Amino acid sequence: MERMERFMLAGHNLGLDLMRATEAAALAAGRWAGRGEKELGDKAAVDAMRAILNQVRMDGTIVIGEGEKDEAPMLANGEKVGTGEGDKIDIAVDPVDGTRLLAWGMRNSIAVLAAAEGGTMYDPHMCFYMEKLVVSHNAADVIDLDAPIADNIRKAAKAEGKDVSEFVVGVLNRERHNDLVKEIRAAGAATRMFTDGDVAAAVAAATPGVKIDMLAGIGGSPEGVVTACAMKCLGGRILARLHPTTDEERRRTAEAGFDVDRVLDTNDLVGSDKTLFVATGITDGDLVDGVRYLPGGDARTHSVVMRSESGTVRWVEAQHHLDKVNAWRESHGS
Repeated sequence: MERMERFMLAGHNLGLDLMRATEAAALAAGRWAGRGEKELGDKAAVDAMRAILNQVRMDGTIVIGEGEKDEAPMLANGEKVGTGEGDKIDIAVDPVDGTRLLAWGMRNSIAVLAAAEGGTMYDPHMCFYMEKLVVSHNAADVIDLDAPIADNIRKAAKAEGKDVSEFVVGVLNRERHNDLVKEIRAAGAATRMFTDGDVAAAVAAATPGVKIDMLAGIGGSPEGVVTACAMKCLGGRILARLHPTTDEERRRTAEAGFDVDRVLDTNDLVGSDKTLFVATGITDGDLVDGVRYLPGGDARTHSVVMRSESGTVRWVEAQHHLDKVNAWRESHGS
């Protein structure tokens, strides 16, 4: 009980502390929107996020980071962040979810971060992709990853109180999803295709008032864990299954002890009921608005902070004096 109370007390302000990290990442990356330089935009976000994270009072470990797939020198899997004080916290970061969206100046690029009690996040580092199905709390009990998509749409639409013709499924725009898209439309539902930005679309599917009712298809496995933290806050549900893309990846994944045929539920992806999810918009999107750079050197950000323990979802608009932000970063070695 003592440990639970400490985490709750830390969690009271931890979400806002972590929001400062996503805000910093968004402010740094936003300057690169539409400039065709996704690596430079991502690096700017990583540097800014890391500088803030290391000031947060926590004993944090990056479980889901830039990692092997992105060949990142910082915020990589296993890296320690925070001051080393307080609770042990598992951290999942994506300083730019949608680097291509950022480079092209397109919608739905966000800076995102999730947290949970130490030792509770699933670590899918051996397998880059997973099959996913995400819905809101209304449809959480009716979906089945092994069922035809038409059945899932019909049951979820009924649970949402909608006609199938009003139902919208978010799908990553990839050739591998051509048949899935045909099946969704044949069922009578509409699709919302997105180029990148797996986390934003998944969270939008579980957020009331957003024009996506379900996310389906194959996307990044690290993003699936981040999504699970958000589902704990929203009451939604993610079902997933690892999806190796080569025989070698399947072999390595199996040798590491992962069952590639197992259906993973929300609780399998994050075992704690104490999670945080934070996102700040870089470009405008369905979930949050993008950074606005204002005359006089100021900027405005729009963020969402979710906390599972209290069930609160806070939408935060903040104005930043960039001269002070930059001076602070320089004084802290970033």
